[in-house]
Amino acid sequence: MRKPGLLEQLKSSLIVGDGALITYLYQLGVSIGHCSEELVLSTPSLISEVHQAYYEAGARVIETHTYGANRERLTRYGLDNKVIRMNREAVKIARDSVGDDAYVIGAIGSICAGRVPVFDEEEYRAMYEEQATALLLAGVDGILLETFLDLKEILLAVEVIRPLTSLPIIAQLSMLEVGRTRDAYTLTEAFGLLAERGADGVGLNCRLGPMEILRALEKTIVPEGMILTSFPNAGRLGMSEGKLHYKSSPDYFEETAHLLVDQGVSLLGGCCGTTPDHIRKLAAALEGREKVKRTNPSSDAIYDGAVESIAVRARSNPHVVDKVKSGRAIICEFDPPKDLDISQFLLGAERLHRAGVDAITMADNSLATARMSNLALGAILRDRLGIDPLLHVACRDRNLLGQQSHLMGIHALGIDQILVITGDPTRIGDLPGASSIYDLSSIELIRMVKQLNEGISFSGRKLKQKARFVVGAAFNPHVRNLDAAVKRLMKKVEAGADFIMTQPVYDEQGALNLYEATKGIGIPVFIGVMPLIGYRNALFLHHEVPGIKIPESVLKRMEATKDNKEAGREEGIQVAKELLEVILDKFSGIYLITPFSYWRMTEELTRFIRLRDQQARRKLASR
Repeated sequence: MRKPGLLEQLKSSLIVGDGALITYLYQLGVSIGHCSEELVLSTPSLISEVHQAYYEAGARVIETHTYGANRERLTRYGLDNKVIRMNREAVKIARDSVGDDAYVIGAIGSICAGRVPVFDEEEYRAMYEEQATALLLAGVDGILLETFLDLKEILLAVEVIRPLTSLPIIAQLSMLEVGRTRDAYTLTEAFGLLAERGADGVGLNCRLGPMEILRALEKTIVPEGMILTSFPNAGRLGMSEGKLHYKSSPDYFEETAHLLVDQGVSLLGGCCGTTPDHIRKLAAALEGREKVKRTNPSSDAIYDGAVESIAVRARSNPHVVDKVKSGRAIICEFDPPKDLDISQFLLGAERLHRAGVDAITMADNSLATARMSNLALGAILRDRLGIDPLLHVACRDRNLLGQQSHLMGIHALGIDQILVITGDPTRIGDLPGASSIYDLSSIELIRMVKQLNEGISFSGRKLKQKARFVVGAAFNPHVRNLDAAVKRLMKKVEAGADFIMTQPVYDEQGALNLYEATKGIGIPVFIGVMPLIGYRNALFLHHEVPGIKIPESVLKRMEATKDNKEAGREEGIQVAKELLEVILDKFSGIYLITPFSYWRMTEELTRFIRLRDQQARRKLASR
């Protein structure tokens, strides 16, 4: 008698799927290398034993051990030349390990795999096509796309694979938050779009246990005629007595299986933490039960995450971006102290504000040296002194979790101007043993901040209100090929940067070259000006800081003051004023950088700029 096809079987009856492979092997004490998929080549008998154990427990849909057998992942381990062979052998192992009454389904996992969801679509298309073609040619009964956090990626995979086969494609998402994908789609929206792209089945797997998956399905509309699947974890991963483990017992799986079947699930298996004992209980629960026709919830019960917006503290002053569009804007960098005493910092900040600075920007542990939190000082400047802060946010010190938390705190304090920077590595600072995180590049972080502005968290969760960040990006013009550097800068602009702040410039021609190179980028550029404090300072910048060049004439002027510190600072201010005379006609945005906390120097330069602008306006009015 002919065995019906997998899709036909799923439409008419319940089928038990298999459970976890890697976590099960860990529980058995098996040592697994970095790339578990390689076991299908090096130790095929081990994979075969797991398939057999699940088959004997009652599973009749067996997944190939190919979740990560794509070119992107295998390249990391020098196995990129084995993509085809690995997928082909995995199908053969699965087929040879089970009876003829079982179906073998080709497993394809997310390539993005939990990382920041920014990828080259064409590269991903090629990799999905390569893996799916290998599995299909090896004779699978269908394709299972599993553990996708982002709808965008799984839609791409379905779009690529659908033209390759008429066999069933089942698309399973994973949720960080019950009822929603990481890229902020409700399951109702996601399942509908997957159906439109040609998926035969939709479902959920991994990360969450049976009850949370049940909660999600209860508030989701599943398109008519779609196969529904569920492969939950054995509960959430936790720690007990110093060991990681999954809590849900096989008996609990048997109990919740009935509830999932009542939701219309046709294919029910297990993911991380599950064992053949869990699958045996599932099989016992499903024995004798018939498939239940899915009944979707009423529209008023659908999870949509809709909430009323909470009022955001209103901004009393224009952003620096708005100011620079209508006139002159000055940003002054004044770094937080390395001490607990903030009295001099507050004095300097207040004096800079009175002189005409539009925003005081504070570094985020510049040069990887520990300083007071710029978030705390920013809140003090805003609330006590009425000064607009502009906070640097470095990629170095916080992982994804900490970075979002930090930004949410900045937002809660009513601070909305930030400068995203990479941050100097900790090895050059005063705590060289500290870790440098760098979960995100500056371009990626800019993009994620803009995602918060859309009301979407880093994980894709819809937030109750949208952030209002105005985001700056840093630029170093001290390169051999300025035009090439500006092309790279455009990636920050494309990611969503609202304005640019440059490293300090010291020569007039360099400033003019910078103006010509950046005048067409479409967002304001704040050119950096940092006064020299003496001859040694000039020598250091000229000879030890990559790319910075101090004109020979300036070096000679500073050399003449080498025996008099006060004269050195005065000459440094004069050099800066002469440079400003040139750039003020070209740049509406000026970024004054306070050297070594000598705020009186930047105070004087601020007053010089404001006076010079007043004179220019009077001259224009008299014509």
